[in-house]
Amino acid sequence: MFTQTLKKSLLLPAALTCSLGLSYAANATIVEIKTSLSTESIKVNLFDTTTPETVNNFLTYLNDGHYNNSVVHRAVPDFIVQAGGYSFSGEWPLTALVPNSSVKNEPVYSNVKGTIAMAKKGNSVHSATNQWFFNLKDNSSNLDRQNGGFTVFGQVIEGLDIVERIAQLKLCTSGSLEGIPMVIETSQTCADMSAPGLENFVVIEYVNIFDSSPVTDNDLVPLKSKEPDSDGDGVIDIADAFPSDPNKYLKEADVAEGSGGSMTWFALVMLALASTRKHLFKS
Repeated sequence: MFTQTLKKSLLLPAALTCSLGLSYAANATIVEIKTSLSTESIKVNLFDTTTPETVNNFLTYLNDGHYNNSVVHRAVPDFIVQAGGYSFSGEWPLTALVPNSSVKNEPVYSNVKGTIAMAKKGNSVHSATNQWFFNLKDNSSNLDRQNGGFTVFGQVIEGLDIVERIAQLKLCTSGSLEGIPMVIETSQTCADMSAPGLENFVVIEYVNIFDSSPVTDNDLVPLKSKEPDSDGDGVIDIADAFPSDPNKYLKEADVAEGSGGSMTWFALVMLALASTRKHLFKS
């Protein structure tokens, strides 16, 4: 479950090479994420035309320098590496970065290995803000169905090995954050990190536009999610009590922690019973 502790993070100043206006016009854009763990950067091809609101949201943070000098705050081996929401200010706890307003969910593509997706609050479909994560394996059976589906908005085309190395680091806990990847000697433990330095974190030095060409996705064949969103409201049908009405979905499912889609199915059953009861009374 992705909560605000999970709420989107991996994260030296760098020149921005593309305006927000250009990002709106592009069909696809390649960004580079430079971390302190490697001299090479992670390159990600964004799905500009098919997940436009999510990509524009991400590029807004990029253009504002929001992710520069942030740290990767969560890794789960064989699952995900998350960043975008925290920085290190010299002492524990990590400092939460102030997010913008949330963005509409766009569950178009599947959460397969090598994709980048938005993190969000548990049981809150349209709650993604500044945090994102890389899928380390095929998580489609879980993340394509959970919480209305997690929005995949890009694909790693170079540097997936860097992402995988992050998940292999020593993982420590501080406050509510678990699985913080730490760069420490093999002989050291998390207990030795009571007063860490910036060098002990995976720092996202910058996130920049690498290629703003109108079309950069000719060679990509991203896998579509098997969970349809028939009315395009950002909620997959199995989690939507009104799958044919873009103005309605089961907001009650956002209330109870861990309720998942149970409230949705309950509502569907009740709607079906109500319809049957009405038919019987007519007879």
